[in-house]
Order: sequence, then C-alpha cells, then structure tokens
Amino acid sequence: MKKFTFSLKICAALLLCLGFISFSSSGPAEEEAGYMQQKLTEHYNAESGPKNIKKYELQITDRGFCRYKRYFNNGKVEYFSCNLMKYSVLDYIGTNLSGTLFLRTRGDDVIVQTYNDRRGGDIDSMATFIAIPLKNLEAEDLIDLSDKFRQMSLKLHQ
Repeated sequence: MKKFTFSLKICAALLLCLGFISFSSSGPAEEEAGYMQQKLTEHYNAESGPKNIKKYELQITDRGFCRYKRYFNNGKVEYFSCNLMKYSVLDYIGTNLSGTLFLRTRGDDVIVQTYNDRRGGDIDSMATFIAIPLKNLEAEDLIDLSDKFRQMSLKLHQ
C-alpha cells in the first residue's frame, strides 16, 4: 500500500509540473507579435476612417492571431480576426503622413462580425483582408512590419 501511495504522489507531482510548464510556455512568435503590436498601436490613426468610432482594440497575439475591433458611437461593433498562418502580403495605400494598411490573407480567411447594426442586425461573414488606418509610417517601418508578419507566418507553419 505504501508503494502505491508513493507512486500516486510521484504521478501527481509530475502532472502538476507538466501543467505549470504547459501554461508558462510562450507562443512560437512572441518577439514578432510584440514588435507588430507596438508598431501598429504607435502608428494607429484614430482620426482616419469613419468619424463615429468611439474606441478600438488592436491585438496581435503570440499564438498568431490578429484581432481588430471597432466600437461606434451608435452601439455598432465591428470585429475582424484572422490567423496569421493564412497571411499573404501587406499592402499600404497612402503617404508617410496617413494611409491604410491592408493585411491580406490567402483566401476568405478573415472573420468579420458585426453586432448591433441597425440596418442589418448581427452579421457574420468572411473577407480577404483587414484594413487598419495608420499615420506617420516611414518606409522602413513598413518594411519591418512586412518582414515581421512574414517571419511570424513562417514560424507558425513549423
């Protein structure tokens, strides 16, 4: 009986250690996610686009998800999300003072959800890109962002 209890304690301790290790591990692309999050937040242009946006949330996770949510004054919410494994290319239309970054995917891989829309209610659809308004973006920043998105996509495929 003592051997069984001792074995049970060892198994429980090992399972507990495995649990801690699995929750403490970082994502496959933590460095890229942090850099992209910082650059997109730093250069986000809240004055561009629809004028009735109350707030926004923009998040790049180390697990490879890009999430962009816009809250409108009338209660409408638009949510865009994609897995960066499906990343294809970045396009930027505009100048270094103001423009729009298009995060394009290989196919209809961007989830688009609209809530509380007075015209159409709640709508779920798919798209091929996420459009993010940016400002004060130099060519070097754009090249760095493109490289980081590509690197993250490659790491997620490993």
